[in-house]
Amino acid sequence: MTNFKTEQESFWAGEFGDQYINRNENAKILAGNISLFSHIFRNTRDVNSVIEFGPNVGLNLRAIKILLSSAELSAVEINSKAAAELKKIEGLNVYNKSILDFTPDYERDFVLIKGVLIHINPDMLPLVYDLLYRTSGRYICIAEYYNPVPVSLPYRGHRDKLFKRDFAGELLDRFSKVKLVDYGFTYHRDNYYDYDDLNWFLLEKC
Repeated sequence: MTNFKTEQESFWAGEFGDQYINRNENAKILAGNISLFSHIFRNTRDVNSVIEFGPNVGLNLRAIKILLSSAELSAVEINSKAAAELKKIEGLNVYNKSILDFTPDYERDFVLIKGVLIHINPDMLPLVYDLLYRTSGRYICIAEYYNPVPVSLPYRGHRDKLFKRDFAGELLDRFSKVKLVDYGFTYHRDNYYDYDDLNWFLLEKC
């Protein structure tokens, strides 16, 4: 876990990624995720397996486990401490490695990446798009900060660690057999749930 391809991977595998764990243990975030994914899954059928790339401590997967109690769940997480927390989730298959080092062992019905593409080196995005496509047997869900053109923004005092762009649009342009099923927005001033300002997109392989 030490020979990474990019500085962004080292950043999240190290101390900053360890500190991020504490900011993600929040019951309101879990409640918001249950609400969000209950909406997303209304537009899917026969989802029996799910894999999330970059789940941290698994608040998305914990919500999905409640909604899809019989689905097989997997996680690819770069940070070792976060991966240790993920292994506490019963039945969850955990791969403690970088997205850029992961090779799909089999297709999953539903592939999720949420708040992760924004932190990946832009030069590596084509590789990640290919990975999402190859790992998915049917659905791909992307939930990230959106911008119509690529921009780089400071992130908690660090440079080159947060990038915004039209991730879903780029994936749609890259793969002719992928179509848009649904999309939406979560707002940080929601009256009930602890959301971030994210645009989510549900895509399907034709």
